[in-house]
Amino acid sequence: MTHTRPVAISCGEPAGIGPEIAAKAWAELRTSCPMLWLGDPRHLPAGTPYQEVAQPQDAAAICPQALPVLKVPFAGDANTGTPDPRNASGVIAAIETAISLVRAGEASAVCTAPIHKKALIDGASFAYPGHTEFLAHLVGRDRVVMMLASDQLRVVPTTIHIALSEVPRALTPDLLRETIAITAEGLRRQFGISKPRIAVAGLNPHAGEGGAMGREELEWIAPLIAELQSPDMTLTGPHPADTMFHATARARYDAAVCMYHDQALIPIKTLDFDRGVNVTLGLPFIRTSPDHGTAFDIAGTGQANPSSMIEALKMAQRMALATSG
Repeated sequence: MTHTRPVAISCGEPAGIGPEIAAKAWAELRTSCPMLWLGDPRHLPAGTPYQEVAQPQDAAAICPQALPVLKVPFAGDANTGTPDPRNASGVIAAIETAISLVRAGEASAVCTAPIHKKALIDGASFAYPGHTEFLAHLVGRDRVVMMLASDQLRVVPTTIHIALSEVPRALTPDLLRETIAITAEGLRRQFGISKPRIAVAGLNPHAGEGGAMGREELEWIAPLIAELQSPDMTLTGPHPADTMFHATARARYDAAVCMYHDQALIPIKTLDFDRGVNVTLGLPFIRTSPDHGTAFDIAGTGQANPSSMIEALKMAQRMALATSG
């Protein structure tokens, strides 16, 4: 194995496909990517070879033969397809433990399995829109950036989980400036790209078409891009979003900064639905996650596709090696 500190996997919602895709990912990567699953082993699929460990440094030696497990007690069993709010505290504890391990240097990165926000709200009064905001809270960061990444494309939405009608008000020069800065630093530090190339999308159709379809591009987006030009990155735009994502255009940049959720996520999910990875930039540690939800409709059936979890673990390992190098 090339990296002995394990990637810590928080179990996510046990009634969803998280335990199944973790077990399948371990079977695929057990000799190449040391990992440590944090959760209640009762929730793993029947027959999963696992071994409880007392300390994370034991995971690398165990991983080729069994899934290393750092046990986090849960209140209830996992009824696949039906989340139990009693398990909310365990889901949160697994995330917090994973973060503690990576911040202490005992894990190389964190990979989070999908959570179910309603179950966390019902069972533990969870006060965050999602994983990303909770992780930022745990480390005292006011601003982090969500990147969706695959071998074909990296995209960053500047505004995330808000109504489309709220985007023009939420999208400010300061927000876009900070998003670009965090994206550029993440590409350098965690992806090993010394001079990142970032393409910025326009907000309006055809990037406003000279003011005929909106004036944000003229009034502040283009001036901000000009202001942020520097020798250590190539920054272009604002580009019409409808011509940014074909193969020739994608070859010109390392990441696309988009203005809102669907503008960023539709292209990557169309190009590489099963292998997209959610990466949080701006945290003091590496965090990846599969780019899908809990999939209650197929939980427990054995049908869950582990590709995104496999890619999330592989990307976490690559990022850890780039960071340590």
